[in-house]
This record gives sequence, structure tokens and C-alpha cells, in this order.
Amino acid sequence: MSQTSSSAPAASTHTSLLIILTIIAALGGLLFGYDTAVISGAVESIKINFVAPLNLAEGARLSLEGFTIAGALWGCLIGAALGGVVAHYLGRRGGLILAGVLFFISSLGSAWPESFIGGLGSVLTPLINALLWKMNLFFADAPYLGFGDVITNFIGHRLWGGMGIGLASMLAPMYIAEIAPPSKRGALVTYQQIAIVSGITISYFVNYFIKKFGGDGDPNWVHTDGWRLMLACCAIPAAVFVLLLLFVPETPRGLMLKGKEQKAREVLTRLANADEARIVLAEIDASLKETAGKLSSYGGLVLVVGILLSAFQQLVGINAVLYYGPQMFANMGFTGDASFAQTVIMGIVMVVFTLIATVTVDKWGRKPLLILGALIMAVSMIALGFMFYVGSMGLGALIVVCVYIAGFSLSWGPVVWVMLAEIFPNSIRDKAMALAVAAQWYLNWVVSVTFNIMDGNTALNAAFNHGFAYWLYGGFSVLAALFVWKFVPESKGMSLENMQKLWKK
Repeated sequence: MSQTSSSAPAASTHTSLLIILTIIAALGGLLFGYDTAVISGAVESIKINFVAPLNLAEGARLSLEGFTIAGALWGCLIGAALGGVVAHYLGRRGGLILAGVLFFISSLGSAWPESFIGGLGSVLTPLINALLWKMNLFFADAPYLGFGDVITNFIGHRLWGGMGIGLASMLAPMYIAEIAPPSKRGALVTYQQIAIVSGITISYFVNYFIKKFGGDGDPNWVHTDGWRLMLACCAIPAAVFVLLLLFVPETPRGLMLKGKEQKAREVLTRLANADEARIVLAEIDASLKETAGKLSSYGGLVLVVGILLSAFQQLVGINAVLYYGPQMFANMGFTGDASFAQTVIMGIVMVVFTLIATVTVDKWGRKPLLILGALIMAVSMIALGFMFYVGSMGLGALIVVCVYIAGFSLSWGPVVWVMLAEIFPNSIRDKAMALAVAAQWYLNWVVSVTFNIMDGNTALNAAFNHGFAYWLYGGFSVLAALFVWKFVPESKGMSLENMQKLWKK
């Protein structure tokens, strides 16, 4: 009797601490979501202020517009690729702090690239030109961007912020997965996606209200000052994120990798009771001793599954919808404030269905949600492409987009992050997850840039009336469903250590 009454408050304390730590780590997702989507409100301003004055030919202009808008994704790729190294040397917590600092610098520097802090963007000038030219984005008449040019500073700061996003996108779900018990891991890791879609939705509201109420009715104000405020607003939550991280512990598995067993035991005891802490600590220790931690230790299948999960999350076209939401709705016939209002509706749908995923992921399992979501997205994208093709826009098209967003938010949005955080064995998790997330950001960039090129291509629009890209994404959604059905194992309720054993069978 007394044992039961004393354990209940202890369990409540453990759960409360677990939720607090999860929310703090997931704030990186909020910054990730805000920074990813806020650019949608600044697209036209960026084109007017940075690209149009260069007077480029159509192909070069479209490429530079795509790179300037989506250039942060190269930073995301770099940040994710370096995430394993950062996690090893700085720890999961230290890497998240670094990500927050990069968010802060990027927010102010990209908002005012002409200012003193804007000079930090110029540090990346050689990298920017290498990406522009060596990736063969430009025709021969495309200019090099000069050191200290405003557009160079802008892109440079977007790259710095992208590195922060790449780090946070890998380390936040890893941190949460490594502190969560198996029975709650799926739901807790989806907090990351809730934070991401909340950040996206907040950015849509910020963009809408700045455009609607700023500038005292001056329609050009958004292109002179409004876009700066859109980008700068991220600096405040970035500073809060860094300050909160100073008070959270490193994960037990991260500490064990460093040989700090006593500290790992102390953290585990705060997150669970003493008996559970001893059992988990022994499992972690045994899992780390099973292999030297080489990526090849568990065969290639686990890496292929992780990379393809990341790839399909992007190839279904979600970020084309997020980055170019206002442009897409303008193509549907919505203009001005109405176009921005549709993106707010889209953001609300994302939050609602991500919350549903939080409830269902540990009940229904990962595979059923991924397959269901992929099929919903396939039908939606094919239908949307057909609507563009026949010119039947309006409310019906908005409903189809919302159904697509609902399908993604219920499945491939949150569940892929859950699986990436849990399918890789302890000893290779940092390296393998870095590789998978880097692949995800590369394809994110590919989708974002190619959508802008496809949607602006005169020949494709003459043949398909803006519908081609959506049919392409619908086809990838079908392939995603088939891939999960055939190759992805169910991981519901399995400990991270037992998941490791699955890949050795």
C-alpha cells in the first residue's frame, strides 16, 4: 500500500521531467519549421530586391531565384552531414545549442544583409559560388556573386541558418528518442513534428499579418521592409531555445558513448525509477560493446531503409507546397491577401493532423500510418494535377491541398522522424542518422529548386497548365507506399536496444 502510494508521485515526477525535456528539445523543431516556411512570404521580395536587378536570361534567372530561395537547404545538408561529428564531440545537447546560435545569427543577418552582421554571410562566398557553378545550375552568362554583395550576404546567412536547421533536425529527435521509454517514444518524438508544423503555422500568421497590416497601406512596404521583419522574428525564440538548453542534461546514451557511466546513471534515475535505470543502463552498455560502431556493422539494409524513408519524405513534394504556397494558390486564382490566408489554413490543418499522429503512432504502429498517408497523398496530388490541367480551380483545389497536407501530417511528416530516431543501432546512430538526414535535405533542395523551374517553364505550362509537378509527386507517393509495405519493419513498442537486434537477424 505504502509502496504504491510512494511510487505514484515518483512516476509523475519522471513523466513531468520527460515531457519538459522533450518540449525544450522540440523547440528546435519550431525554429526549423518557422525558418523553413517563412521564406514563402518573402519570395516575391527576394526576386524583386536581389534577382531582378541582375537582368539574367530566363534559365539563369529561374535558377538563381530557386537557389536564393532554397539555398538554405544546402546549409541544412551540410549541418545534417556534420551532425554525427557534432553529436560525437559536443554531444546531443551541445549540438542543439550550436544550432540555436546559428538560427539567431541567420535571422538577423538575412533580414539586414547590408548591416555589420550581414558581413558574416560573405564568409561563405566561395562556397556559394562553388554551389552555383559546380552544380551546373547556370547557363554560361550567369555571373559570379561577389564578396560582400548584398545577395551574397543574404544567401550566406540563409546557409548559416540552414546549418542550424540541419543540426536541429537530426539532433532533436535523437535527443528525444534517447531519453524516452519504448511505450512513449513514438508519441514523444512526434512532439518534434508538432513543433515543426507549429513553427510553419506561426510563420504563415506572421507573414499574413505583416503583409495585411504593415506599412500603413503602402503596397510596396512588404518589399522594402516587411520581408525583413518576417525573417527577423525568428531571433527571439532562437535566443530562448539556447537559454533553456543550458539547463537540460545530456542523454544517457550520449553519456555512455563518452564513457560517463555514473552521469548516465544519474540522468536515467531522474527519468525512471532506480530498477529501470539499472536495466536500461545494462542494455545500453551491452549494445555499445556488440560492435565497434562502423556503419557497415549491421549490413546495408538499415542504411538503405533509413535513406529511402528520408528520400520519399521529400519526393512526395511537401516542401514545394510549403515554400511556394502563395505562388501555388495564386496559380489557382487566389490573389494577394487571399493567397496568404490559404497558407494559414494549410498550417492549421498540419497542426491538427500532427496531433492526431501523436495519439495514433504508438497504437496503430508506424507502417500502417506511412502506407495510409502515402495513398492519401497520391490521390490528392494526382487530383490536384488534373485540376490544374483542366483549369478547374477554386475551393475544390484548396480542399484537395488540405487533404494532401492532412495525409502528410498524419504520416510521413512525424513518423519518418520517429523511425529515423529509433531504427539505427546505438553505436552507429549518430553516423547513420547524419547520412539519412543529409540525404533528406539534399532531396528537399532538389524538389524545391526543380518545382520552381517546372512551374515557371513555358513549355511545360503550355502542355500541362501547371499540373506536371503534382502528377510527379503523386507517382512518388505511390512508390513510397510500396516501399514501406515491402521493406520497412514495424518498430512500435521496441526498445532501441531490441531494434538493434532486429537488423542482425
